[in-house]
Amino acid sequence: MNTLHQFIFGIYPYIALSIFLLGSLLRFEREQYTWKSDSSQLLYRGNLRLGNILFHIGIIGLFFGHLVGLLTPGIVWDTLGVSHSLKQAVAMAAGGVMGAVCLAGLLILLHRRLIDPRIAARTGTGDKILLAWILATLLLGLSTIAVSAGHMDGGMMVQLMNWAQHIVTFRGDAAGYVADAPVLFKAHLFMGITLFLIFPFTRLVHVWSGFASVGYLGRAWQLVRSR
Repeated sequence: MNTLHQFIFGIYPYIALSIFLLGSLLRFEREQYTWKSDSSQLLYRGNLRLGNILFHIGIIGLFFGHLVGLLTPGIVWDTLGVSHSLKQAVAMAAGGVMGAVCLAGLLILLHRRLIDPRIAARTGTGDKILLAWILATLLLGLSTIAVSAGHMDGGMMVQLMNWAQHIVTFRGDAAGYVADAPVLFKAHLFMGITLFLIFPFTRLVHVWSGFASVGYLGRAWQLVRSR
């Protein structure tokens, strides 16, 4: 295990997560007028609803799927009687479905931004980098399914779980668990970690507002009466 590998998978995640949290807080405090998703609906509505729905369903499913799959301790799965190979098969199937849904939505949204000159002119360099980064991360993730299909013993899944759980519990030997992982997995991990790094500097910050608005579901109805 070389120094670069140790940095990327043992130190870099903490740098990315620190910038993710502190950067989001600073942007909220200092640049609240930029805290938005910059909707392009007024410029061109075509396919926006379909693309948005597919993209958000897919990416939310992928996020929580990764969260549960990687951070649930192995003893929980063992207690439930779920073998590592079965867990891997379920992860591949669910990840494939959610990934395909997310990819379809993302391609629709990208197509809107490419074909309409007004939206293209309104799309900044940061937005282009973000969309390209998400697309590359997604394609790498879908590509790992083919690699996983050749190793159905669940060993790779266990390695990734150990890596993620050692990162969030601040144990310094995390990088060793993915030292012999296939290049596709390493590339996908790096791209995913970097999404947290660039998060505060992009329109992705509106995700925080989405979590904060969950409380509205329990609010009483607001009655609006005409004069």
